[in-house]
Order: sequence, then C-alpha cells, then structure tokens
Amino acid sequence: MNMYAPGHGPGIHAEVGDQIVVGGPTVGKPGRDGEVVALHHQDGTPPYDVRWSDTGRTTVFFPGPDAHVRHLHEGAARPATSSRSDQ
Repeated sequence: MNMYAPGHGPGIHAEVGDQIVVGGPTVGKPGRDGEVVALHHQDGTPPYDVRWSDTGRTTVFFPGPDAHVRHLHEGAARPATSSRSDQ
C-alpha cells in the first residue's frame, strides 16, 4: 500500500514547469519553492534542476520527505473541442 499522496515522498514525479515546495527547516521558519526547469530522468523521478523563487538560482535538487510537487499543468485550461456542427 502506498502511504504517500501523489507528488509526495518516495515515488515522487515531476515535469518541467511543475513547482517544488519544501517545508521550513523548523517551526516558524518559512519554506521555499521553485520551478522545475529540467529533468535528469525521462520518467520524471529525481533529481531535478530547480530555479528557486527566493534566490533565482538553479540547483540540482534531490527531494526529501518535506518536499512535494505541485503539478501546475493539471489545472491548466485545455482547448475546447468542437463538434463542427456549424459547417
């Protein structure tokens, strides 16, 4: 049984354009986030090249248990299909 939600923990997968969110190191300390700008594996498994929003730097990132992926492409609007009944 998988005890992790999609995008969390072992088995984590990302695509270019997804957001990585990492929890703060201690209570009261802010976390950080960044954009996945490149993959090292075609299947979307770590590590990732991440451009961090707080520094603008890009680093190789190996997610730990406090990291998760926000799949930004899942909620994106898709082009409407037409039945072409107007022709």
